[in-house]
Amino acid sequence: MRTHTDTPAQVNDFAIVAATANGSGSQTANNTIIRAIFTMGIPVNGKNLFPSNIQGEPTWFTIRVSRDGYTSRPAHVPILVAFNPRTAAEDLAALPAGGICLYPGDGPWRPERPDVTSYPLPVKALVAESGFEPRMRDYAANMVYVGALAALIGIDLAEIRAALEHHFGKPKPVELNDGVVRAAHAWMAERLGCQPACPYRLERMGATAGQILIDGNSAAAMGAVFGGVSFIGWYPITPATSLADGLAYYLPRLRTNPDGTASYAIVQAEDEIAALGMLIGAGWAGARAMTSTSGPGISLMSEFAGLGYFAEIPCVVWDVQRVGPSTGMPTRTSQGDLISTYFLGHGDTRQVVLLPGSVAECFEFGWRAFDVAEELQTPVFVLSDLDLGMNMWMSPAFSYPDGPMRRGKVLSADDLSRLGRFVRFEDPEGDGVGARTLPGNPHPLAAQLSRGTGHNERNVYSERPADWVANMDRLGRKHETARKLVPQPVIDRRDGAELGIIGMGSSEAAIGEARDLLRAQGVETSFMRVRALPLGEPARAFVEDHARVIVVELNHDGQLRQLLQLHCPAHAARIQSVAFNDGLPLTAPFVSEKILEAL
Repeated sequence: MRTHTDTPAQVNDFAIVAATANGSGSQTANNTIIRAIFTMGIPVNGKNLFPSNIQGEPTWFTIRVSRDGYTSRPAHVPILVAFNPRTAAEDLAALPAGGICLYPGDGPWRPERPDVTSYPLPVKALVAESGFEPRMRDYAANMVYVGALAALIGIDLAEIRAALEHHFGKPKPVELNDGVVRAAHAWMAERLGCQPACPYRLERMGATAGQILIDGNSAAAMGAVFGGVSFIGWYPITPATSLADGLAYYLPRLRTNPDGTASYAIVQAEDEIAALGMLIGAGWAGARAMTSTSGPGISLMSEFAGLGYFAEIPCVVWDVQRVGPSTGMPTRTSQGDLISTYFLGHGDTRQVVLLPGSVAECFEFGWRAFDVAEELQTPVFVLSDLDLGMNMWMSPAFSYPDGPMRRGKVLSADDLSRLGRFVRFEDPEGDGVGARTLPGNPHPLAAQLSRGTGHNERNVYSERPADWVANMDRLGRKHETARKLVPQPVIDRRDGAELGIIGMGSSEAAIGEARDLLRAQGVETSFMRVRALPLGEPARAFVEDHARVIVVELNHDGQLRQLLQLHCPAHAARIQSVAFNDGLPLTAPFVSEKILEAL
């Protein structure tokens, strides 16, 4: 057996993977570990790889501790909690030499690797002594590895108890689970007493002050509440359901009337088609309306998306992306809906798409998407992904919306009296956006009937070719307006950098770390993170300013690269692609290696 002395010490810079069975209660154990490490002031995040079923199939939860604050998926994980005998042999094979394996010593599996330090934990005995009812002991078993890890790597037991109190909130389950943790800690500490110190250790830092732990779906839901959402029509789908669940949690707490009644409506529709249809109606009536879905739901929404685009009705659709085509891999992450969503709808349709890259931006775009939708009078699609939406991330505390709600060109009765006329799709400002009225406006000029068929600028049915062309030209001007109105790219230019990297969304975590790896090898890079479609002048300028451009994205066909090539046709040949999707978040070593190969 390899001993701890063979491995160099790594303080606050390593990763742990807990391999368990889905539905076994391991999520509580894993979140307890993350929260305890976080409250020790150490940067940490967690990524859950879970199956698309209810219970019993394998699941893996990776916890990365990074004193430098890196948050991408680690390429190497030296500590394995092998609590699933079905996958234990494969999990052990992935462990690097010098790694550590914790496993149930009273289970059916034994590790057989002389270059790994193994600890057989007496799971059944420790749980049986805990006071848990027999029917709950299988769930309590995961707290054994929490206590063992606490002793092994130095997690403060007081912080673990505080994390349990945060999760359970009631004394009895806190006491029972804390009892198992402390018993396992004592058992592990006794075994470690006669060995060299574990090379993977935690030491308190002050790097999490002012930070929070949250997943992107919860952040998006909270942002939508701050943005004034008043209608939610949705249909369950992985990995977007928890966003709707978040709205159902926050709205009763934050958005009730003084008499206790709700100031909002949440409707579970019969399918995604109906969900977007409800949004179109609510948006036309003046409500701030939204839904959450994923790729298959986006496909079903195509016809209503075209109606919203052509009738010019604001609403917000969150697409928490997963792997496709078809049902694909519902519990794996992807950035594969970019092109299909941008051109969603038949005919000459181009949608507005926002691309959050952090949980803080999920919160921001949660409210900002409504402003964009109402200013442009169009559906706005927000493309998150499973990694960002369902995993736990550290973030600075969220910033309150930067001003009052921007409702756009909505005419009041006083406005209509002053103007003396109302032409729904007139475009005097040249920005492609006409003025609108809302139901309930008492002025006799306010009435309008929106339609998805051909119409003239007065919104009167028309099949005249000149009217159609004029309408489409105006919608084109609106799209040009959108280029400047949507969130602009975040750009980090480095002096002397001839290579520019472009990415979007959650891939920034791996790209940022990869840039540091490339710099260590003498390759300096600039970086642009695209935050919205349509692309604008900053994207064109970034491409022009660099001799070579590489687009890194989590899909198979390089969809963002294709859109950049359409946007910058004169420089299309210099735009290369690192596009890859196996359902897992990108790792920094993979990104840096692929970029070096492309040079």
